[in-house]
Amino acid sequence: MDCTPDDVVRYKRSRFSTRLPEHRLYTASHSWLWEREPGLWRVGYTKFATRMLGELVEHDFEVKPGDAVKVGQIIGWVEGFKAASDVYCVLDGEFVTGNPALTANVALLDEDTYGEGWLYEIRGKPEPGAMDVQGYTGILDLAIDKIQGKQESGDRDQESEGNE
Repeated sequence: MDCTPDDVVRYKRSRFSTRLPEHRLYTASHSWLWEREPGLWRVGYTKFATRMLGELVEHDFEVKPGDAVKVGQIIGWVEGFKAASDVYCVLDGEFVTGNPALTANVALLDEDTYGEGWLYEIRGKPEPGAMDVQGYTGILDLAIDKIQGKQESGDRDQESEGNE
């Protein structure tokens, strides 16, 4: 990880816990952004995102270095045992590179989420809705509450079916 233990915010809700690097930006789509140098951003998935995808098995990018990209554009895909997902761009700018280490070991996305498990780099400007770690913990609260609500209503539905 590119930060010391003192630079993280510990987060726990229900059965999910993680440590979120404090000096990064986050998106509602569960990506993190770290400005490596002025205007050059490294992007990855948060631990919540990798948990929702499950064990990752493959990935690829549809854009090439030097391509212009914009927020919301599909720039690639990842596939896990639980789900396949498009990779959406969270910056406006120029695609620099995908993480070459993922070609040899896509599991880095989950094993070293906030370090060597980054997805791509872009020279540009983050999406307008990018937030600090405190804002992102609010997003996590809402996402986890929504998941729990669905699970609880599913449990009640199953109980009702058993009583009919």
